[in-house]
Amino acid sequence: MSALPAFRTPVRQEWIDYNGHLSEAYYVLVFGFATDAVMEQIGLGAAEREQAGSSLYTVEAHVRYLQEVPRGAELVVTTAIAGAAAKKLHLAHEMRVDGELVATEEILALHVAGDPARSAPFPEPVATRIAGIAAAGPAGAEGIPAADGAAESLGASVTPPDWVGRAIRL
Repeated sequence: MSALPAFRTPVRQEWIDYNGHLSEAYYVLVFGFATDAVMEQIGLGAAEREQAGSSLYTVEAHVRYLQEVPRGAELVVTTAIAGAAAKKLHLAHEMRVDGELVATEEILALHVAGDPARSAPFPEPVATRIAGIAAAGPAGAEGIPAADGAAESLGASVTPPDWVGRAIRL
């Protein structure tokens, strides 16, 4: 199984703040779009969410704003699976402009299912996809490697980006 593809989007004019660069809220919006793309890859896309009545809820996030992003820039977000357990998924997003790291976000997401939504283990096909992506290792120009401890109950182990794990623990 291949590593996660990068999520790409241009900076929209309405995302620019009074200082002339990307407003802080829109970094998080773009990271959210990248999380949505991961959900598609692991089998929790719109169709699966509708059919199974399950989803991911972000329960914790840590953002680092490293550089200003100018008007007109193209954002490229790569994602690694930094860890996983029966009901949890720890993602590490890196946002770049022209190859330069401008922001990072770690999230801890909880798999939920049912009505009302309650935490629940990942369905087997989703857990298998998570393990496969985590085991894929380095992704070259299209992504960053899965992190050490990824899919710990599913088994994968490679080196994480050095900024991962400073604020979020599984």
